[in-house]
Amino acid sequence: MWQSEKYNPWRSDILTTENLPVWIMQTLPTLEITNITSSQPAFDTTIKRRKTRAVKVGNVTIGGGYPVVVQSMINEDTLDIDGSVAGIRRLHEIGCEIVRVTVPSLGHAKALAEIKQKLIQTYGDVPIVADVHHNGMKIALEVAKHIEKVRINPGLYVFEKPNTSRTEYTKAEFDEIGEKIRETLAPLVISLRDQGKAMRIGVNHGSLAERMLFTYGDTPEGMVESAIEFIRICESLDFHNIVISMKASRVPVMVAAYRLMAKRMDNLGMDYPLHLGVTEAGDGEYGRIKSTAGIATLLADGIGDTIRVSLTEAPEKEIPVCYSILQALGLRKTMVEYVACPSCGRTLFNLEEVLHTVREATKHLTGLDIAVMGCIVNGPGEMADADYGYVGKTPGYISLYRGREEIKKVPETQGVEELINLIKADGRWVEP
Repeated sequence: MWQSEKYNPWRSDILTTENLPVWIMQTLPTLEITNITSSQPAFDTTIKRRKTRAVKVGNVTIGGGYPVVVQSMINEDTLDIDGSVAGIRRLHEIGCEIVRVTVPSLGHAKALAEIKQKLIQTYGDVPIVADVHHNGMKIALEVAKHIEKVRINPGLYVFEKPNTSRTEYTKAEFDEIGEKIRETLAPLVISLRDQGKAMRIGVNHGSLAERMLFTYGDTPEGMVESAIEFIRICESLDFHNIVISMKASRVPVMVAAYRLMAKRMDNLGMDYPLHLGVTEAGDGEYGRIKSTAGIATLLADGIGDTIRVSLTEAPEKEIPVCYSILQALGLRKTMVEYVACPSCGRTLFNLEEVLHTVREATKHLTGLDIAVMGCIVNGPGEMADADYGYVGKTPGYISLYRGREEIKKVPETQGVEELINLIKADGRWVEP
């Protein structure tokens, strides 16, 4: 037998756990394949977004057919007034449309009043979300006076310490806690309702309430039922300015939870917008890939009205990833779209270097598609949808295109300069 045959993943007759290499051993078992019907038509190239109600958060609207909103969260201590104002401003200036802050105490909640006023006086009125956690009834009521939206976690808002000796929840016990939740949640709901403000019911897979874990298990179903319980309390008090999130750190759990939530809401006649995110995604390339895998999958299904990419990095690093996801799916166009072929032996110039030069010269523009193609094989055909094309046709020369039309051939040394001149001639250039 050829030495490497034992590592061939396609040879089931020779593939055993004893001879598997490490990279295969660490791969999860193959999932059962089922016929799943998506809400998206199978071959439709346009994403059909799930219809949701419009929820106002200050001067920003989530859902209702409005563009998908980008969010992030400052990492400054809310007691640091100046630092928090600066952090909110930095995020907003680079495209963060709603900013979240943490409020772990009443002191933090009261500090938000000063933060909000100082922000308005020195910069502008940025929509703010307050993050309320453990036993946050008093905190939430205080913070609701000062900002546009309150985020609560159903698993922690009315926090019950786990009982290590418990083996089950009776229906009576389950309902008793449900009534306590209603009593503590109602004042906040009424306050937000009367002020015309919003609430995010933010369920986290890692912090489900004990009674939900016992009743539904550690499952997407438990996450969904936790959210539905809080939604019903809000609806009973005639409050509908609600956004829902179903975050998890594992992408398959996150995707399943959001899909189930959307299905349950559709069945119940609910149309609340969904806030998408993979919580605790980590950092670096993998953190970005992990977030994209979850968020983009759901957006492609038409699910999602606002997003946050949660990276273990400076929050400013999250914003470009959000907009890149939205642009890649055609949901928002906020930058130049670059189309470039993979480098191969046919390439007539240094593709990587030229693409970098073109990008640096044009990245400040908005709404253009620019193609950089290394040869005529991948040229006009592959870049047919681009506004402008930069194509290697003969050694030492570049052909510039407007759409499908070849405009002129120029020496390679003048290629980028002449591309800019072509954009300028069309009146589509702005100075950086």
